[in-house]
Amino acid sequence: MLKFFRKNQKGFTLVEMMVVLLVITVLILVALPNVTKHSSNINNKGCDALRHMVQGQVEAYRLTHQQIPSFTELQREGYVKEKDNTCPNGKTLVIDSNGEVKVSSN
Repeated sequence: MLKFFRKNQKGFTLVEMMVVLLVITVLILVALPNVTKHSSNINNKGCDALRHMVQGQVEAYRLTHQQIPSFTELQREGYVKEKDNTCPNGKTLVIDSNGEVKVSSN
């Protein structure tokens, strides 16, 4: 039975594993707030990019049909997809009477 136990076993001790877990936990706690802050910024920039894209489609529709479209008309004619009136941050795009695309203030 003693032949199963070796004196020179190589591996990590419990203390070493706890130190590694502590370091990983501290790194996660430091990095997580930065990731969530940048996520909001990314969503806002995505909304701005979507607004510019829809504004271009409104102008293209207006040049072709000589009128300012609604989102329904843009979707029906294939200028935008059904989901293109909702930003990544959850806000909705609206087209005003002058043909300008704006972000609603939900």
